[in-house]
Amino acid sequence: MIVDYIDAYRSQFGVDPICAVLTEHGISIAPSTYYKAKQRGPISDTDLGEAYAANAVHRVYVANKRLYGARKIWWAMKHAGHDIGRDQVARLMKICGIRGVVRGKRRTTTTERDERAPRHPDLINRKWDTPDRPDQWWVADFTYVWTLTGFVYTAFCVDVFSRRILGWRVMTSKTTVLVTGVLEQALFTRRRTDIRFTSTGLVHHSDAGSQYTSLAFTEALIASGIAGSIGSVGDALDNGLMESTIGLYKTELIDRDASWSGRAEVERETAEWVRWFNADRLHSSIDYLSPTWYEARYREQRPPAASTPEVA
Repeated sequence: MIVDYIDAYRSQFGVDPICAVLTEHGISIAPSTYYKAKQRGPISDTDLGEAYAANAVHRVYVANKRLYGARKIWWAMKHAGHDIGRDQVARLMKICGIRGVVRGKRRTTTTERDERAPRHPDLINRKWDTPDRPDQWWVADFTYVWTLTGFVYTAFCVDVFSRRILGWRVMTSKTTVLVTGVLEQALFTRRRTDIRFTSTGLVHHSDAGSQYTSLAFTEALIASGIAGSIGSVGDALDNGLMESTIGLYKTELIDRDASWSGRAEVERETAEWVRWFNADRLHSSIDYLSPTWYEARYREQRPPAASTPEVA
């Protein structure tokens, strides 16, 4: 400690000269700070333990993009092996002067319905807790982001079971290519990691936007063996899980920057947010695990497939 160092040499050089030299070399300490520390006496084990705990809390906060509140930091600390109570986490956060991001209430309307286009039936009916495995239901939607060069649009495709973002894309126009590109990426994500993956029987749910009712998107679903599902027009609850994901995207990334330079910056930062969202972000709806962690646990707990009997 600096105080111990000054104690060791104060009789030889004096407190003021030592503090001056230390400050010149980047270790700023005033003589008054030294004397106050001496008056307080040695730091107790309790105070030292609290200082270490506060530092651990702050590290978790920074590692998670300075977004977590007390509850999520508490869970992250538990996953990291720290035996610490939630109330203590809240108190240490107050000591550190940190707080989680507060999600505002917003409803962004991007749906433009094509009255002439046929619509898929609603196969979900708001039963978001139904899936018991990955790749049973996917949900999709897109939102807009204002930039200095005009609006850009970010589209997502999410697995309902694990909340994992399987596909996403940022474009300067909200044409059908925006949503078909996301679907293609979601399929590629699954095929890349599991050669046994099949999309046959999977349900893809969205709102009634013209992009999702277009002939090109419908043909893409049919070609992949995916059943289309569309909720009510203008009803956020009929695509509630996707609305929640977009709300997090806006709160945790987009709204934290006063201005975005253009598509390239939004695309770059969205890629990092999606990586963190899938691999690290804890979700209360999936036992305070990250989506990839939740899927890995599912695979570990899934009983092995029955072996095929040999033919004599």
